[in-house]
Amino acid sequence: MRVAVTGSTGLIGRALVERLTSDGHQTVRVVRSAGAAGQQGSTVNWDPGADQIESEALEGLDAVVHLAGEPIAARRWSSAQKRRIADSRTRGTALLASALSRLDAPPGVLVSASAIGYYGDRGDERLDESSSGGRDFLAQVCRDWEAAADPARDAGIRVAHPRTGVVLSRSGGALAEMLPFFRLGLGGRIGSGHQWMSWITLHDEVEALLWLLTTDVEGPVNLTAPEPVTNRELTAALGRALRRPTLLPTPKPALWARLGRELTEALLYSSARVEPALLLRRGFRFTHPDIATALDEVLARHP
Repeated sequence: MRVAVTGSTGLIGRALVERLTSDGHQTVRVVRSAGAAGQQGSTVNWDPGADQIESEALEGLDAVVHLAGEPIAARRWSSAQKRRIADSRTRGTALLASALSRLDAPPGVLVSASAIGYYGDRGDERLDESSSGGRDFLAQVCRDWEAAADPARDAGIRVAHPRTGVVLSRSGGALAEMLPFFRLGLGGRIGSGHQWMSWITLHDEVEALLWLLTTDVEGPVNLTAPEPVTNRELTAALGRALRRPTLLPTPKPALWARLGRELTEALLYSSARVEPALLLRRGFRFTHPDIATALDEVLARHP
């Protein structure tokens, strides 16, 4: 296949491009022109902020995986930062989807990223792809993000929205942030620890994205492991894996000082018990279905 990927320098994008290349597929990286230097393989330049993209270079693709977007926790949330988070997703998706819709030879599938933030803070409620969306900032971002792909959908392109959970990897993301503290014996639960965290290993995330490229599914697809855990359970599992104590809860003022209050509440205190109902129903097999297996594998790969 000839597959274009946006967000190819991010945690998931890098791993996906490496896997596609190792499997013999041709990858085309959609990059900002200023960041094209040093990229290997074919590139397509775009600038979502200026609504510019090299549309002609997208002709003849088999598939597109769209992962680009301002990181949620890159910096404290201000009004300006929240606008960047929303605009980077909606404007980029709308630009790409519109360009694909006008091609003479459009791709068969667009896998356009979303997130489990769609569901909002839902306590112990079990959530699958049929569940309603939340009402907070991230939920609205996800709704608008998914809707921005409508031009591709309307043009007859199959569009799937992987609603990704917390991706576990030593290379980046939440686990990479947590490990230094846990290795020092300073890791602990956050708040009551009862909030649910729906996670997936980077390996299974990439496998699921590849599965979406070739499996006839569309719309939202939860990319989370079958066994979500509470923050308390994750804390205990990580302590066991590292053979470190996890007795002291993380003080909220310390998190506020680092992330700000709004981001801390949205990122660390909200609860989403998300189940990958569609993946399981269609026969997708997780390599790491439970947290103990996942942590053993991730930490073993990067001792």
